[in-house]
Amino acid sequence: MRDDLDAAYGHCRALAKREARNFYYGFMLLPGDQRRAIYAAYAYARQCDDIVDAGLPPEEAVLRLAAYRESLDRCLEGRPEGPVFTALKHSVDTFAIPQEHLYGLIEGVAIDLTGQRFQTFDELRRYCHLVASTVGLISIEIFGYDGSEVARSHAADLGIALQLTNILRDLREDVARDRVYLPQEELVAFGYDEEELFRGNATSGFRRLLAFQIERARQYYAEGLLLLPYLPQRARACVRVMVGIYSSILKDIERRPEGVFQRRVSLNTGQKLALASRELVRSLAR
Repeated sequence: MRDDLDAAYGHCRALAKREARNFYYGFMLLPGDQRRAIYAAYAYARQCDDIVDAGLPPEEAVLRLAAYRESLDRCLEGRPEGPVFTALKHSVDTFAIPQEHLYGLIEGVAIDLTGQRFQTFDELRRYCHLVASTVGLISIEIFGYDGSEVARSHAADLGIALQLTNILRDLREDVARDRVYLPQEELVAFGYDEEELFRGNATSGFRRLLAFQIERARQYYAEGLLLLPYLPQRARACVRVMVGIYSSILKDIERRPEGVFQRRVSLNTGQKLALASRELVRSLAR
């Protein structure tokens, strides 16, 4: 039985190492039991995302997502199937992860299947909460934290900051899927329409629009970083690495807004390892 559980966690670790190109460098800094649980949570979220990003016909994707939700039901009832749900069930029980966050993530990714646009930032913020803040809220249960609702609020804000960064970074890929996450009323306010977005035109309106989005993301980062005092040292290091990577992506986009139409903005492996090493040393020195 223990061998099966170890194999399940090993599967999740391999998936995270392969797919979590940014988060993995933060995960590495956590103590072993927390690191395994984070791998399980990431693997669960990754599989959820993959269903809606696989380019399946909408009807098939809806059915697969419903089946995934049923698999989560069975998992939480004590009948996990497959390595990801086996590891997830153990993590949920070990760290008392609230089930609502796991279901919230499924609700969030389902929005991607509707092809709808977000008219206002309030609508987008709800989406970001479901697909990203839920992951942050799961993570702090694994980390351990003080501060109760205050800490949870900051964790939710940090999730929104990371997702807003993803939205800017992934503009080109999302347009190819007919997904527009920038609020429609803000496109209008800055004189930039979807036709220009789909053509990849970096007009002056586009630059002003992105500057506005970047400033908003930074405000959420500022709120999210207030979480740090409520976390253990190693968890703080993990969060700092992830924020460092994503803040660097945001700065790159700010320097060259047109770059989001040309390539996926990212840090190289050496830069990520340097960040991780610096934060590990910092955490051990305290």
